Amino acid sequence: MKPSQEIAYYFILSLLAAFVVILCLVLIFFCRKKPVESEESLPAARISAQWYPSTDIDAATDGFNHRRIIGTGRLGTVYAAVLPSEQKPVAVKRIHPSLVLSNACLGFSSMLKTLSLAQHPNVVPILGFSQAPGERIIVMEFVSAVSLDYYLHENSDGALSVLDWSRRLRIAAGAARGLEYLHGGMAPNIVHGCFKASNVLLDDKLCARVSDYGLSSLVANEKRGLVGYVDDEFWSNGRGEACKESDVYGFGVVLMELLTGRRAEEGLLVRWALPLIKINEA
Repeated sequence: MKPSQEIAYYFILSLLAAFVVILCLVLIFFCRKKPVESEESLPAARISAQWYPSTDIDAATDGFNHRRIIGTGRLGTVYAAVLPSEQKPVAVKRIHPSLVLSNACLGFSSMLKTLSLAQHPNVVPILGFSQAPGERIIVMEFVSAVSLDYYLHENSDGALSVLDWSRRLRIAAGAARGLEYLHGGMAPNIVHGCFKASNVLLDDKLCARVSDYGLSSLVANEKRGLVGYVDDEFWSNGRGEACKESDVYGFGVVLMELLTGRRAEEGLLVRWALPLIKINEA
């Protein structure tokens, strides 16, 4: 490398490191900031998740009509729905049949009632559930059909046209608040288990809302959808047990996606970033 190129290279690394430090400071400021905006106003307390009869779920989704599908993932398929008894939009997640079968002994209703106690403006609340032989349903508040992953990597209008730097900082701070609440604001604490950009939903004000938390026990040994968001040690014991540390690692990867616009797929983003961090620390 020529001397001039080397100088430019280290100059860029220094700028990148400085930007990361500034981002961290801003995140700390936002997370400690006194709530003054509507998105930071805590919702009123409510009872735990209610049970919905399967007939209500079937009517709300038009018999799980494919036209109502707004997302699919390693847990199941999500449908936009309207509960006939309440006439309000909800998101209905239908757990994959294979997961229902492999978790037949899991206390599904007890788990959902506990998770539904999570009430925070940066968390998507669980409203209810339904279960029948071979069927497990989770009913959530309808926030958006669009995730951070979409805005960063699938938006045909270009991510920068929608997510300027101030919005990215706001989204990062909101996601941090949501994760912090799950880890420390709940009793018992909730481990997300699959923190990634596609599980950070953005509402119509681009407020970050963390979804799909606490459900990792349904897919304890399933790597699909997690590669790139957990470190190698997560799978080293052969169990892939979720923990707060793995959530924080996933949050760090999401931060890098926000900073660089690169995908986290197959761990390539982390492998790309680590040498830059080590060079700067040297």
